[in-house]
Amino acid sequence: MKPAPFDFGFHPIRRDQLRPEREHDSYMERGKPTEPNFCPECNVLYHAGRWQWGVKPEGASEQLCPACQRIRDEFPAGFVYISGHFFAEHRVEMISLIQHHAQKERAEHPLSRIMAIRENQENEGGIVITTTDLHLARDIGDALHHAYHGDLDFHYNASEKLLRVLWKR
Repeated sequence: MKPAPFDFGFHPIRRDQLRPEREHDSYMERGKPTEPNFCPECNVLYHAGRWQWGVKPEGASEQLCPACQRIRDEFPAGFVYISGHFFAEHRVEMISLIQHHAQKERAEHPLSRIMAIRENQENEGGIVITTTDLHLARDIGDALHHAYHGDLDFHYNASEKLLRVLWKR
């Protein structure tokens, strides 16, 4: 078994599954919001037991959705670290793939969003993508691996409800 390209002290997990939560996530709602409910930040509607895209009905109460709360608090659920010479040479193409994948995911799952794409200060030439959802971070890593191969690692920290995805080529 070859050593992981990055070591953050997290335990690796199988790529085909995420572990179920052991504790309550502070950004998951404790109870269901009143229906209909509307997020004033992103215009997503809570209706029929889930957040979905829709038009604000009259009399809808307003409440921030969990994704907007994470963005406002700057508290991501997923990190995607991308680095390597291949990334430096194909940066625009790869970021376009990532944004296209995130837009497609957001259309189906309004709470799955990219919070930011920033330069990685620790790894010159690399970027760090933060997401509001563990699954989106994992999906971005899988999309990069499927399109460009390279080394892909997943590290899940159960105590923080945090997924770190590391891709390098």
